[in-house]
Amino acid sequence: VVTRDDVEESLKAVFQFVKDKEQLLQELRSQIEETKKRISEKQRERDYWLEYKNVGSKIHAEKISSLEKDIAEVRYELERTEEYYREALKVMREENQKLFDRHMKLLSEEALKSAVGYLDKNCRREIEENKWLKEEVKIYRKEESDLKVSVQLLEEENTSLVAKLIDIKLQPMRV
Repeated sequence: VVTRDDVEESLKAVFQFVKDKEQLLQELRSQIEETKKRISEKQRERDYWLEYKNVGSKIHAEKISSLEKDIAEVRYELERTEEYYREALKVMREENQKLFDRHMKLLSEEALKSAVGYLDKNCRREIEENKWLKEEVKIYRKEESDLKVSVQLLEEENTSLVAKLIDIKLQPMRV
């Protein structure tokens, strides 16, 4: 038996879980911002070295290409990380929605049971009788369909017997 307190505790746990995940998402966003700042710093450093390269120094050309590769790798990692967390957030939201829907269903069932508990004796008896009548109607409908099939089979059998009887009575007339 699930009580209202159990459902409320479960909802609190779900909401705490969502809060924790949102905190994690905030932390990840701050990490992403930090990574973007690093990219910006690397970009400025790259620009500096490109300017130096254009002036005529070939000494640091290898370092510039290395930095460009680093920037490309950092961007690629950032994009992969963003996509991963975007998908994780989507899955988490779907899971949370399912949990929320399930808890709402439990709450509505609990509310229905509670409401039935507050009804007077006559109303509860009427509800129980209504359930019983529905079951009886199902039983009678099944019996009715079975009887219809039986009647149809008997009618077909009678028709074939009458046809045979007529043929037997017509045989002496043919002779």
